[in-house]
Amino acid sequence: MSASTLKLTRPGSWTRWQAHLAALAALSAAILALFHRDAADMAGIWWHSSTFTHCLLMVPMIGWLVAQRTKLLRPLTPVFWWPALVWMAGAGIVWLVGEAAGVGLFRQLGLVLMLQGAVAATLGERLVRGLLFPLAYALLLVPFGEELVPLLQTLTAHISIVLLHLAGLGAHMEGVFITTRAGFFEVAEECSGVSFLIAMLAYSTFAAHLCFKSWTRRIVFVAGALATTILANALRAWGTMVAADIWGIEAAGGIDHIFYGWIFFGVVIALVMLVARRWFDRPAGDAAVDVAALGGTPRFAGAAKAVLPAALAIPLVFVGWAALVGARAAPLPTKMEIAVPAGWTETIGDGIFWGPRFDGADQLWLRHFVDAKGRRVAVALGGYERQAEGREIVAFGQGAVDPDSQWAWSAGLPAIEGGKTERLLHPGPVLRDVATFYVVDGAVTGSPRAAKLAGLKARLLGGDPRALTLIVSSEVGQGGASAITDYLSASGGAQAMADRALETR
Repeated sequence: MSASTLKLTRPGSWTRWQAHLAALAALSAAILALFHRDAADMAGIWWHSSTFTHCLLMVPMIGWLVAQRTKLLRPLTPVFWWPALVWMAGAGIVWLVGEAAGVGLFRQLGLVLMLQGAVAATLGERLVRGLLFPLAYALLLVPFGEELVPLLQTLTAHISIVLLHLAGLGAHMEGVFITTRAGFFEVAEECSGVSFLIAMLAYSTFAAHLCFKSWTRRIVFVAGALATTILANALRAWGTMVAADIWGIEAAGGIDHIFYGWIFFGVVIALVMLVARRWFDRPAGDAAVDVAALGGTPRFAGAAKAVLPAALAIPLVFVGWAALVGARAAPLPTKMEIAVPAGWTETIGDGIFWGPRFDGADQLWLRHFVDAKGRRVAVALGGYERQAEGREIVAFGQGAVDPDSQWAWSAGLPAIEGGKTERLLHPGPVLRDVATFYVVDGAVTGSPRAAKLAGLKARLLGGDPRALTLIVSSEVGQGGASAITDYLSASGGAQAMADRALETR
């Protein structure tokens, strides 16, 4: 047997690998146990949300990417790596921000980053570089992107209305609602294409890694795939409305459901791959990783008895910190006041019923007022003694639009006194303008992002844990935005209303 065909294994090398893999398994298990709620929440989203079911396929895909590299990386020597502790501390900060602000996205991102840090702590710098793509690809396991729904709804509606006019069909658009001679259409959340867009991001990133070596081509491919997805979804919406004009709404709805559910995704992926195929520049048998570029003496290596306890202590510190600051609460007044301003009188609700969504609120008030001109407003208050998961003033499905009602978001409007101002639509159609204000640590803002940051600061640094959502709304036919503006002015503004409700002045 020639020397060139004989493979020698250094004594103890496999034993060393076993020790490091066992340490990785133990540290990962400890992290998953500490953050089991976030791991369960993330897996539950994968299983129950159609937007993220592709993540169930991504888990074995990541395993396959690692398996591709196993034989190539086996000759490298794993080490316990000190700089990974900084990585894990950064992941802990991300998780703590999510925990304090009540943002599941940040908590789940922090968990994935911490597991990545565990890989780095137990295997070392060179193996992390060899596993860089699978580790980075794992970030797409974090459920994100639903924040894009309003933007995608609006974009789809605008593209559809342009295509309808180009096709010679008369159509009128009101926010995300389109009226044609065939009927009344809503570009609903499920029609925004966000599910397809997020799945395409995961697929195109995977395909770009396998099919291209040039980073420029990879970026162009992913960007082109996402743009194609958005355009194709708009074409689908347009096609549904054209089909309704020809065959009727019921027939068009059935065609759309079958086409979108079974054919659409595959057709667009096939189109993207066929167009991009001529620019593929990575050979089919190309090595998954260039091991020669990973050579050199390991840097910043440490002993297991020092690195592993420190790696375990870091998540424990953040979990302990969150437990200490997260349970603080402060009582709300027995009855939060909504004063009757000069020129207005309290009345009963009139017209199509509207009510906000305040899950987990400690107090919820809804009152109606009318002025001498007959203009009507509804004022809603949702009060929380503290914010936590499932009881937040800023969260998906919370606030002015209750997903279980027939009211739907239609369009954004110019801010009224700094409040987040929107137009809602009820089948009929009936339009309603709403101005939303968030009160955190005693201060009023109309920005959901600013409210989240204020809540984060209050929870971590000891501010007032109480929070309110104040919503003033009016049907367009009963005064709309002008009635809201005059009511707020007569009440002294949103800040004065919040101060009275919290009895801070």
